Parts: sequence; C-alpha cells; structure tokens
Amino acid sequence: MSNKMDQFRDQLDSVNLDLLELINRRAALVQQIGQVKEKQSMKRFDPVRERTMLDKITSNNDGPFQNATIEHIFKEIFKAGLELQEDDHRKALLVSRKKKPEDTVIEIKGTKIGDGNTNYVFGPCAVESYEQVAAVAESVKSKGLKLLRGGAFKPRTSPYDFQGLGVEGLQILKRAADEYDLAVISEIVNPAHIEQAVDYIDVIQIGARNMQNFELLKAAGDANKPVLLKRGLSATIAEFINAAEYIMSRGNGNIILCERGIRTYEKATRNTLDISAVPILKQETHLPVMVDVTHSTGRRDLLLPTAKAALAVGADGVMAEVHPDPAVALSDSAQQMDIPTFDAFYEELTSLDNRIKDKKVIVE
Repeated sequence: MSNKMDQFRDQLDSVNLDLLELINRRAALVQQIGQVKEKQSMKRFDPVRERTMLDKITSNNDGPFQNATIEHIFKEIFKAGLELQEDDHRKALLVSRKKKPEDTVIEIKGTKIGDGNTNYVFGPCAVESYEQVAAVAESVKSKGLKLLRGGAFKPRTSPYDFQGLGVEGLQILKRAADEYDLAVISEIVNPAHIEQAVDYIDVIQIGARNMQNFELLKAAGDANKPVLLKRGLSATIAEFINAAEYIMSRGNGNIILCERGIRTYEKATRNTLDISAVPILKQETHLPVMVDVTHSTGRRDLLLPTAKAALAVGADGVMAEVHPDPAVALSDSAQQMDIPTFDAFYEELTSLDNRIKDKKVIVE
C-alpha cells in the first residue's frame, strides 16, 4: 500500500513539474505579446479574447473538475499573466523606481529637491506688475526660501479671462528673482516658447491642462532645465507617470511631479486633492513629488490643513499662491494668500515639518 502511495506521489510530482514548465512557457509568451501590444499602443487586457480562451478551454474539459472550477483556475493564470505584463512595463519606464531604486535629487540654485528636506514654492498666480512680484519675492526671501513661482502664460477656461503678460511677465519674474536671489518657476504652454523662456526661468512648469500635450513634453525634455510637471485634471496616476516618461525619454531626468487635485463630482472645493497619489508616486517612481494646495482646493481656508496633510504623507514640497492684495488679483483671487496670511501659514507649516522630522529622528 505504501509503495502504491509513493508511486502516485512520484507521478504527482512529475505532473506538478510539467505544469510549472507549461505555466512558465505561457508566461514567456504573454511577455512577448505584451511587448507587441506596447509597441502598437494596445490595451493589455482584452476581455473578448479572455472569454474566447475560456470558452475553448471549457469546451474541451472532460472532468473531473466542473467548468466553473476550470474557469476560476484559468482566470487566476490570466490575471497573473496580465500583472506580469504590467510589471514588465513598469520595469521598462525610465521614471520607474524599479529602473532606478535611489531617489532623484534635483538642485535648483543651491536648493536640493528630493533629498529628504521639505521645499516650498510660493508666488502669485499671475504676474501683473513688477511691484506685485517684488512684494511677494521680498517675503519669500525673508523666509530663507529660494523658489518663486508666477504665471506669465495663463491657459484659462474662458478666452475672455486674463491670459497673462507673456514674455513681459517672464522678464518681470527674472528681474525680481535676480534682485532677491531667487529661482523662477513659470508655466510654458507652447513648445515654440521654450527656447525664448529659458533665458528667464530656472524651472519649466507644465500645467495640468498641458500634461498630455506631448509635443510640449518632448520640447521640455529637450531643454536643459528642470521641469515641474502637474497632474492633469482627469489624469490617472499611470497617465501622469507616462507623461513624465515623455520628458525623461528625451534625456531630461530633472522632473518634479506635482499633485494639484483632480476633477470629481465634489463641488465643495475647486478640485479634489488626491493625497494618496503622493505615496503611490513615491513608491512607483524615483522622482520628487510636490503638492499644489492652491489649485487642489481653490479655497484660502483649506490651504494650511491640506499642506499639513501633504507633509504628513511624505511630499517633498508644497506649492501655494501669494498675492500682496488678492482682492484685486486678475486671476484666482479667492485662493491666494495675502502676505500676513502667508507669514502665519509658513510659520505653522514649518513648525509641523520640524516636529515630523524630530519624530523621525527619534524613531530611527
């Protein structure tokens, strides 16, 4: 009896190895199919094809397993194959942490972003005058900060809204930044403007509405400047990551990702801040991640709590808008801080940041 059992077990071991070989052969084919689909920009999951395969398998099923059991087993095999294709895709991406495990650190005028320290980007929504920008720049400088934002080209929902001062706005930013020894971050909306803009700015910002403007992404990738890439209004995290890949594929790896809220059914805020995107992006990519609390909420009263949330989940920095007199701002007056509010905001936020860092030191 014992000898008979041993024979069955030997046969079972042999079948197990045969199954293993077949499953791995199938996996290799799935990987090859995934490569073809990627080149042809095809979706990895094809439900019609899956149903066809399952029907063919069950039609040849002679038991003892029921068709439902066979379908369940093969669906798990199919799922594993799909995950294998996705893993291969992530490994292939230059922005993927699987491609580069260590964090990317970007230096901008002596300030390092992505090295574990928190950075801040402040400035007006739109450049309106030198006096306006200089007032904010002076406040930014007084806090020991280095990064000044300001919109010169403003893609607006309505064609009748203020569209920015264009190159004149960049010149104003550059003048104020030089006077207060700051680095300029400003949005560029047209690939043709990049060559002209690089003389005035230190970081090219690509806004939410242009996240999938692929020609602009390529042009930014060709430029020898860091890029701050904002997530699109309705973009998935995968689409956001692939937008960054467009830039890096052109040879520019100095990319800062910026979560700025996504469009949902909720109307209490301008957008919905997807705070969970921060740790996901930090896990999936090696790039630094910032949070724009102004555009994600559209509400001055929510800037501080959402900025605290950004720090708590490990964001590399916070971006917010400041205006000397928001009531007369030419754009987004309801979401910009005046300078006294900015002072209080920064003091409380940095106090929290220090407490978070102290706690980390104690834990370590």
